[in-house]
Amino acid sequence: MTGEISPLSGGEESPKPEQLRASYEDRDRVIEALRVAAGDGRLTAEELDERIEVAFSARTYGELAVLTADLPAGGQVVSASAVAAPKDLTRIECRSGNAHRDGRWVVPRRIEARVTSGNVKLDFTQAVITHRSLEIDAEVRSGNLILVTRPGIAVDTDDLVVRSGNVKVKAPWGTAGPDDLLITVTGKVGSGNIVARPPRRTFWQWLLRKPRPYAITAGS
Repeated sequence: MTGEISPLSGGEESPKPEQLRASYEDRDRVIEALRVAAGDGRLTAEELDERIEVAFSARTYGELAVLTADLPAGGQVVSASAVAAPKDLTRIECRSGNAHRDGRWVVPRRIEARVTSGNVKLDFTQAVITHRSLEIDAEVRSGNLILVTRPGIAVDTDDLVVRSGNVKVKAPWGTAGPDDLLITVTGKVGSGNIVARPPRRTFWQWLLRKPRPYAITAGS
């Protein structure tokens, strides 16, 4: 079918930086930069409306970068060339305390996570995803391995061995297949927890009764 995009196979090259998928925050940053530029008199009201409309529908860094290419350097908030190449393997060992991966970190092809005691948190909500699958080899003796996800990311824990502990995958946006990333978690849980969930509300968001991040409306 014309225009159909298939997931990358093992023999295909990874996409170029400008072809990487943009996140919600990427789009928001570009839209904010465009509004500032319009306030400074660099864009007319018509140009602002046109570019914001394109930004809302943009799927890649390259599409967003075009919208700020003729603005001063401060307005070019998306730099595809700055995206680092993904590692083949990342090892995380947490004997005590906390280990985090959050913000705009580049998702590797494989992660080995060893949690003896403490917490390992992998936040994928703003992560740079360069390929469609991630394998996590987990060994949780005690403590927690937490995966913070978003729509377009699915987590498969069917091959985990659970001796004493808990595995919980929460995806409130429905059961549709992933568009961006499939995370396959294997290994074993001795006495601890592996949890995959969307981001939680802050205290003020809860107090103001803001909707949960990525929550779906009834009937959608």
